[in-house]
Amino acid sequence: MEKICVAIRVRPSTSEDSVNGSFWKIEENRISLYKTHGSPLSSSFYAFDHIFDESSTNASVYNLLTEDIIQAALDGFNGTAFAYGQTSSGKTFTMNGSETDPGVIPRAVKDVFSKIERMSDREFLIRVSYMEIYNEEINDLLAVENQKLQIHENLERGVFVAGLREEIVNNAEQVLNLINAGEVNRHFGETNMNVRSSRSHTIFRMVIESKGKDSGSSDDSSIKDIVRVSVLNLVDLAGSERIAKTGADGVRLKEGKSINKSLMILGNVINKLSDGSKQSHIPYRDSKLTRILQPALGGNAKTSIICTVAPEEIHIEETKGTLHFASRAKHITNCAQVNEILTDAALLKRQQLEIEELRKKLQFELERGKLEMELEEERKSRDQWIRENQMKIESSSSIALSDCGTNDCEGCSRHRFSEECSGSNSTSQEDIFKSPGIKKAPSAFVVKRSKYKTLPDCSPPPHAINNVADEDMWLKMNNGYVADLDSLQATPARKFQSFPSDTTHGCKSEIEKYEQKVQDLRRQLELANAKINELERKNSDEAPLSKQLMGERAEHQQETRIIQVFPLRSSESVENFKESFEEVLSEMQRFASGGKLSTAKVLSTMSDIGAQLFAALEANFAADRDDERSSTGNYALIDEQKAFRERMHNIITSLELSDSSKTEWQERSSLCSCEHKNFVAINVTQQLKLSLAFVR
Repeated sequence: MEKICVAIRVRPSTSEDSVNGSFWKIEENRISLYKTHGSPLSSSFYAFDHIFDESSTNASVYNLLTEDIIQAALDGFNGTAFAYGQTSSGKTFTMNGSETDPGVIPRAVKDVFSKIERMSDREFLIRVSYMEIYNEEINDLLAVENQKLQIHENLERGVFVAGLREEIVNNAEQVLNLINAGEVNRHFGETNMNVRSSRSHTIFRMVIESKGKDSGSSDDSSIKDIVRVSVLNLVDLAGSERIAKTGADGVRLKEGKSINKSLMILGNVINKLSDGSKQSHIPYRDSKLTRILQPALGGNAKTSIICTVAPEEIHIEETKGTLHFASRAKHITNCAQVNEILTDAALLKRQQLEIEELRKKLQFELERGKLEMELEEERKSRDQWIRENQMKIESSSSIALSDCGTNDCEGCSRHRFSEECSGSNSTSQEDIFKSPGIKKAPSAFVVKRSKYKTLPDCSPPPHAINNVADEDMWLKMNNGYVADLDSLQATPARKFQSFPSDTTHGCKSEIEKYEQKVQDLRRQLELANAKINELERKNSDEAPLSKQLMGERAEHQQETRIIQVFPLRSSESVENFKESFEEVLSEMQRFASGGKLSTAKVLSTMSDIGAQLFAALEANFAADRDDERSSTGNYALIDEQKAFRERMHNIITSLELSDSSKTEWQERSSLCSCEHKNFVAINVTQQLKLSLAFVR
């Protein structure tokens, strides 16, 4: 929320005549009506944001009032600047200027494009239009054929003029040429007050669209889809006029009536808005001017108003009216917001950023709460530590006082008791019977005088004395104790306990208790140290055992792995010797079936073959069991197989040589003998096959 910026500009005076000697005086941001050689009029004092005197230029007006609005328009805010005042007060000169001193509109156009050139991170699209409101009719100054246009409103564009021509422009020169072409079509007229008087309100509008350039980063992928659309209105209002001064008639009179009517409605809108009443109706629709300027008056826009006045004395009433209008406009508040058109991706990205920001704030609040809790706990622990230390200091002080000797301890304790008894009125009834104190004359009988101002008329009756103190109490008082009679009289009847006869004994008992506690704590500390030493000793004793168990565990794991792969390796070893063994068996069957060998020879040969086979298998099994099957072990196994085949080949060769040296009578042996040999050879062969199958 921000206030409308209002400024006053005083044009140079055209006459030095002064009838009543009144004049306007400018002091900083205040303007007052003075009388010549007199004091200012109390009812004619006004203050504004800026006041420009007769020597001011259009450049100073633009820099202070409009330049910020131009920058805001490029950032996505709506902006409006318009000039208000009586006729011939310098409104058109302020807005349009001259060749030597350009006005607000040409300076704003040039400033827009110069700022765009410096904003390299965004892309811009500028559209301009130029219209006039003449006799409450809207005409297009850039297209003469577009006359009597209508005002519409929707959610997307807000308030707009339908059928108004918009030109897309790329530079300031193109815009200025369009403005000059529109000025040719504008209605001007001559009156008694102005040779070239504006007979219509003109509105020059720039629609500024922009979006961020694609930088190629993933974070800006959706931000570049956000399009900002802002509307900049630069308005030159026709001046209010009095028919008696302008001398208008005919067409000029009709034009003056329309101008004054629209300005009166503008004043009514300003009055309603300045009241601050939200429930009152704002008559925007009563005039086409106020309808078009509705966003700039109490709406979504940044607005500046330049009120021009004439300093001559003959225009004092018109100047007061302009100043009253400006004073009311100062109280209007606008709510300017950035106008953005969001795609779904851009809206999602913005919501994600807002959620992330809220998550960071929540995390910060949680961490701050956690830190506060930790600080509170730390404060409590610190206070507890301080209290414990204070208690320890107090206990240490009491122990130090108790060590000062029997007599000194007794005197100290009695002195403390006497000090405690001095405040006995503020203590409870049970605190009366504490350890008594002794005065300078310990053997004297001392009774504290009653605090009553006047003594009682008579002594208390005997039965009352019996209810107050017993015999034991009086004995203690005779030994030098101080008793408060007021307390005794206020004490209810009850059975009192006798006091210890010696305070030194109480001090010693306290010391003994303290020493006992210290000894108990020392014993507990010794027990704790003994347990710690025992645990350390057990740990040192069990450490080697733990290392031994870890080593045995590794060995067991290795043996388990060997056992798991042992059957497979054994099967491979049997398969490796199977071929050689089957070849030998076939040769043995051939010799046995031909009856060429004796039974003893067959048995010895088969025994030799079996021994060779089992020896080779045993060597392979041992290698598998010891997990020695490596690349070198594999070569050794191949050499063993070759050696086994050579031994089997030698056995067969020896059998063939022995077969050639056999005599003929062995060939003629009986059939029964041959059958018996075949039977024996077959049995031996079957046994060897069974053995091989068992091994496999």
